[in-house]
Amino acid sequence: MNAAAAPTRARPADLADLGVYLVTDAAQAARHDRDVVTTVVAAVAGGVRWVQLRCKQETDAETLALLRAVGDAVPDDVRLVVNDRVAVVRAALDAGVRVDGVHLGQSDGSPADARALMGPDLALGVSASTPDQLRAAARAGADHVGIGAVHATATKTDAPPPLGTAGACALATVARDLGLAPVAIGGLHETDLPVLRAGGFAGAAVVSAVCAAADPASAARRLVRAWEAAR
Repeated sequence: MNAAAAPTRARPADLADLGVYLVTDAAQAARHDRDVVTTVVAAVAGGVRWVQLRCKQETDAETLALLRAVGDAVPDDVRLVVNDRVAVVRAALDAGVRVDGVHLGQSDGSPADARALMGPDLALGVSASTPDQLRAAARAGADHVGIGAVHATATKTDAPPPLGTAGACALATVARDLGLAPVAIGGLHETDLPVLRAGGFAGAAVVSAVCAAADPASAARRLVRAWEAAR
């Protein structure tokens, strides 16, 4: 995509079924002598179609370079979202680097400010674990929400207390009533995915289940099959 092209829009069909949504973790991938790009390419080969680049240690310039590298390595229908770094998303748009949106945690800044900086066409995701947070996300113009943690997780040290699948599905119903696409996250396993999809979720986000796997393509493929089983 060149600098003059319009940014990729998250189509309604994407938000209705985000499927298995990969959140990257460079440290976990490195334990298997892989980098993030290699891990993402493998996950996409296994059926993942949404990828969130979580770069907590990297500079904005390094994150932008990674976004460019991933975008060059995966098909055009794979959605690329940046965690937290709204400035990186804006820089990507200005530089003609492929990007589809940003995801913000509760402490990652204002979703309304992010929407204003990105414009109307990119996907805005927000983490939420309570009905009040869901309502605030909807008011700020979010498109989808990461609901969790469903189970206890060591990947995110500041994750809220586990909701369990029943609690998470109850919040998914609230999210849908607000016009938000709910995505489950937090310690998810294959066996959770059919339950979560049947409970109203539009997607299931995973970190360790793919990034820490010895064979990320096979791990992704198993997760995608589990998600599809609830169709």
